[in-house]
Amino acid sequence: MSLHSYTKCWLHLVWSTLSKEKLLNTLEVRNAVSSYISDYSKENNIYMKINHVNPEHVHALIDLPTNIAIENVFKLFKGSSSHWINENNLIRTKFAWGRGYGAFSVSESDVERVVQYIKNQDEHHRKIIFAEEFHKFIEAYGLKYIKED
Repeated sequence: MSLHSYTKCWLHLVWSTLSKEKLLNTLEVRNAVSSYISDYSKENNIYMKINHVNPEHVHALIDLPTNIAIENVFKLFKGSSSHWINENNLIRTKFAWGRGYGAFSVSESDVERVVQYIKNQDEHHRKIIFAEEFHKFIEAYGLKYIKED
């Protein structure tokens, strides 16, 4: 990267467990996975402002580096963390993330609003389930929702 290149590309990332199962069902496990993802992000020079691990999905806010495609960010996070979860026997069954993901652009002026949204996930999901939340994101960004089989 040239010393004269500057980017700021905030992305709100969302991904779920396989079949959206609530496999990460204890606070201890969710905190461990959150810490792992944060540390892994630092090791790979991906600035992650915040993340939150829910029982069946994750939210993260990153500044996308210039040298990594969005799809590769997800491959890194999902592949490494699922391997780590299984290697450390954090849950009783084999763990896997589901196919696909959501990556939604965030303007600089909205960063703090998204940080608060991610911080308040526990409260938020008392009112709305993940499937509805994700569908609303897709609609809000003008995308077409394709129902999974």
